[in-house]
Amino acid sequence: MTKDYYKILGVGKNASKEEVKKAYKKLAKQHHPDLNKDPGATEKFKEINEAASVLGDDEKRRQYDQFGDADAYKRAGGASFSGADYGDFANFASHFDFDDIFDRFFGGGFSGFGGRRQRRRRGSDLLYELEITLEEAFAGVKRTLEFPKLETCSSCKGSGARSKEDIATCPDCNGSGMQTRVQRTPFGMFQTTAPCHKCRGRGQYIKHECENCDGTGVVRKKKKMEVKIPKGTFEGLRLRISGEGEPGDSGAEQGDLYVLIHIAPHKIFERRENDLYVEVPLSFATASLGGEIEVPTIEGKATLAIPAGTQTHTVFRMKGKGMPDVHEHGHGSELVRVMIMTPEKLTAKQKKLLEEFDGEVKSKKFGLF
Repeated sequence: MTKDYYKILGVGKNASKEEVKKAYKKLAKQHHPDLNKDPGATEKFKEINEAASVLGDDEKRRQYDQFGDADAYKRAGGASFSGADYGDFANFASHFDFDDIFDRFFGGGFSGFGGRRQRRRRGSDLLYELEITLEEAFAGVKRTLEFPKLETCSSCKGSGARSKEDIATCPDCNGSGMQTRVQRTPFGMFQTTAPCHKCRGRGQYIKHECENCDGTGVVRKKKKMEVKIPKGTFEGLRLRISGEGEPGDSGAEQGDLYVLIHIAPHKIFERRENDLYVEVPLSFATASLGGEIEVPTIEGKATLAIPAGTQTHTVFRMKGKGMPDVHEHGHGSELVRVMIMTPEKLTAKQKKLLEEFDGEVKSKKFGLF
């Protein structure tokens, strides 16, 4: 039974290329072997691709319409969707980026089905790891970064050629970047398409290479730049600096630079989100009688009131004394844990007074025993 490509895709004979593309998208997702585990999914997927390979190309569709069915079209020399073609598209589809496949089918990345244009790849992103102090994270800081990176060659402007006249259309592929080979076999015509060996899929080749970059279009240099670290920066924050990555192919978009922030451990403070934690010693007398103590803050020092009868490990909150929010939503708090210190050495007078105090305490009943 002959195949009707229009019926396979579920479109009418007057369907536009956009309608063919939409139908293919729906069916390809439905029958892709990695998404559909039915036994016949693979064959159905091949069939859908075969239909799209013909109806998606204006010239092939015209020939198909002329002969009326798939068998007559193939007998007349029409290209079939070969095993090699299927493997290529199945490989792209395994990433489930069907929009990329459609671009290749309908002219975004390929020149229709007759040839393929080389996609210009965006430049690689770069990562720079930077360690700063907690004080720098609190106040914000400017840092000068220095790192090696590839940059567009200034001599050839990234073309890789000595001059514009040294860039020529590839004679082997006529600028398409792809070469199509047709072989006659006992089973019919077998067609394969692969990147051109001469131009490596670019569609152009260079007669004389740029001496500064040896034809690569890029040179390695040391980059020096200043970056601003915002107030409230936290561990693991990534700052994105657009366009400061490596250059893309043939003038394509440059990558980005990411600065990964690390905060060095602090000898006094522990940070938890925007709050700062600190432990301070407290004398037994101040804990008992109450008073004021001086405590460190990220900006200097502050006075903290201690109520009488304070117990060890009591935590006091000092609002607004923590880290600023990186999105400028105020400041966190400083949480001060007091640790009552037991004196290690006592004078005779201190010892006598404590013994008197202890005797009075023991004479009272606390209801513990």
